[in-house]
Amino acid sequence: MASANELKLLYENQLKEKLSALESTRKKILNRYILTFLFLAGLIAGNFFLVSLNPPEALIVISIFGSATFLIWFMYETGKINKKYRVTFKSGVVAEVVKLINPEWQYLYDHCMSQESYQRSGIFPHHYDRYEGDDFVTGQIEQTDFQFSELHTQYKQVTYGPKGQRREHWVTIFRGVFLHADFNKNFSGTTFVLPDTAERLLGKFGQSLQKMSGRGELVKLENLEFEKQFVVYSSDQVESRYILTPTIMEAMVNLSNRFGGEIYFSFVGSRVYFANSINEALFEPNIFRSGVNFSDMKEMYDLFEMISVLVNELNLNTRIWTKE
Repeated sequence: MASANELKLLYENQLKEKLSALESTRKKILNRYILTFLFLAGLIAGNFFLVSLNPPEALIVISIFGSATFLIWFMYETGKINKKYRVTFKSGVVAEVVKLINPEWQYLYDHCMSQESYQRSGIFPHHYDRYEGDDFVTGQIEQTDFQFSELHTQYKQVTYGPKGQRREHWVTIFRGVFLHADFNKNFSGTTFVLPDTAERLLGKFGQSLQKMSGRGELVKLENLEFEKQFVVYSSDQVESRYILTPTIMEAMVNLSNRFGGEIYFSFVGSRVYFANSINEALFEPNIFRSGVNFSDMKEMYDLFEMISVLVNELNLNTRIWTKE
């Protein structure tokens, strides 16, 4: 694992120059966004003025159609420039940060966690209509193999207004980072460790709601700090207690305190699945301010370091079991 000082050296010796070279493209994209906004405002104002002059109807149609066609073309061209900028940033900057952490890890900026892995985890059972992600990393830390990526899943919600008008909007199920790693034990059941939002928000009433999860039996454990933050369900009470040792529970509390947001775990097959809810785009260049700053690289480094932190905190390289 690389140190923060090594990241600083990488930034000063390589990444700063690459980011500086990208600045002209970033500014070009930003200027095109500003021009699009100004053109749209001018288009609306101009057409209102044109209508006030009572010109032939055909002239109004031609004006609106011509302006709209130009605007669509301009936005399309801007999108192409933005896509190229994004690819250059990820392949030339993000990839170097991953390589610094571990040169043997494989980074694929345009891939994501498989839908099979997401479904197998059982963490988010709600059906989804849209499955998106990127920044896929796969590799090994000592004896433990893992896969990691950013994910965003949504379902489409349809409602109807008082006059029967159909409305659609997209509801997020999960947005953040998703990871699974080898636990070196074949589980006979499934165990879920989820954020205890019900008890946190509703107190004693929330405790009664915990029993109606549909994920298996509610498992009560002895670690009070763990119980404050998480709720555990399992199809096998004995196995869940075998998995969730005092060390593992303490590690989960540490991970929750360190990463923030809502974190989820499941133990399925021979894998531990982990999801950290982060409601923003990750590992992306910021168009609206200079990309030449070390803080962005440090934030990116910390997110990828989550992989190593998780493996080490959960002691996944300590082979206390053998697979059967």
